[in-house]
Order: sequence, then structure tokens, then C-alpha cells
Amino acid sequence: MAFTPRDWGWQPPALTPEYRTTVARAPANPLLRLPPTPSELSGPVFGHGDVAAGDNDLLHNHAAPGQSAIGERIILHGRVVDQDGRPVPGTLIEVWQANAGGRYRHRVDGYLAALDPNFAGCGRVLTGADGAYSFHTVKPGAYPWPNSANSWRPAHIHLSIFGTAFAQRLITQCYFQGDPLIPHCAIVRALPDPAARDRLVARLDLEATVPFDSVAYRFDIVLRGRAATVFENRPEGM
Repeated sequence: MAFTPRDWGWQPPALTPEYRTTVARAPANPLLRLPPTPSELSGPVFGHGDVAAGDNDLLHNHAAPGQSAIGERIILHGRVVDQDGRPVPGTLIEVWQANAGGRYRHRVDGYLAALDPNFAGCGRVLTGADGAYSFHTVKPGAYPWPNSANSWRPAHIHLSIFGTAFAQRLITQCYFQGDPLIPHCAIVRALPDPAARDRLVARLDLEATVPFDSVAYRFDIVLRGRAATVFENRPEGM
């Protein structure tokens, strides 16, 4: 099996001094190309028995009976396609995010925003025959991070997309149209091409909005080609 090489000109560079964490973790020597082994060329395999029907409902999948997560209710949806616009069905998408106050349900997150006992901030779904996916969740809040004296992460949701082999996993994140913090974020600014930055912004989709319930945002994921969704260049936990 041969994999399509990544277009590194479309991806964030490993070293971006404004994004302080990259200074310590960026490789100092040129990367080496290694031939793939069976562990990279095989699996994973996911079936409908592995993903429950409510796993994509972050409002309720970890809530107490009769309870729901607190915050602005949103729908994040779209399609996973290849460079020719063909759907990629049966693909596992996992998401994780902060709650509406900007805090992760994680033991190392010390942000002073309150935890929501009915929100774990994680979910998963398999794409349909048309490559479509959908999550029902709350819009995450912005939060500070120690990149500089006054750095804030825009509202964002992390996504992991699995291909037909472990070497094809894409980890990225999406932001929300109109967020004024996006152009100030060092992680976003690590992308040299403005078009690549724009590919990480979920668009308001009034056609998919549920009246008196949830605002919808559309985020299509392109796996290859010049319009491909760029991967995530971030420190762990961010």
C-alpha cells in the first residue's frame, strides 16, 4: 500500500517562535523518511458495534439522567471527503473540547472556570455513506494559556479522523466563524498560508439550525490535495 505524501507547504512548520512550545519540541535535524511497516499499513477497523447511537451527543452522553450540559447548544456537522470531493464513509471521528466556561474535564486543567458535572467534553461518530457526520454539543469557551502574558485560545473543538491505517490518522481542530480571538492565536498564526487558516473555521449554517434549540456550524474535512484540512500543531493538553 502506498500513501499520498503530505504537502508540507500547506502544513504548519515544526518551529514557530511565536508559538513558544515549538521552540523546545521542534526537531533540530532534517526528518528521515522510513519505509512503512505492517503496523502502519494495517488497521484500524471500526464497525457500528463499536460506536453507540448517542456517542455523538455531548449534551447527554455523560450527563446524569434527566440532565444536560450547560451552555450555548450547537450542532457541528459536515462531510469527510477526498481531494475529488468523493465521500469517505465509515470513518471514525472523535472530538474533545472544553466546556462552555473554557475548562477541560482533565486533572491537569487548573483554569478557574467551573466544571460542568454533566459534561465530559468528548464524543465519537462514524461517517455515513455520504461521508456525513454530526455532533450535538455546547460551544466551548475561550481560555488563557501560558504562551505569553495575555494569550487566549479561541473557542475550538479538537477532531481526530482515522483512515484505513494508523499512519492515516489526522488530528486537527476547528474554530468558529466571527470569533475575534482567532487572528490573535499563536497556534492559528503558525499556519503561514491564510487560506489554510480559513480551512479551520466552521461556518454558521442556518439551514441546519434547530429553531429554539441549537445553532449549527458546518465544518467539512478534506483529506488530501491543496484544499486539505491542515493538521494540529499544538502542545499536549491544549
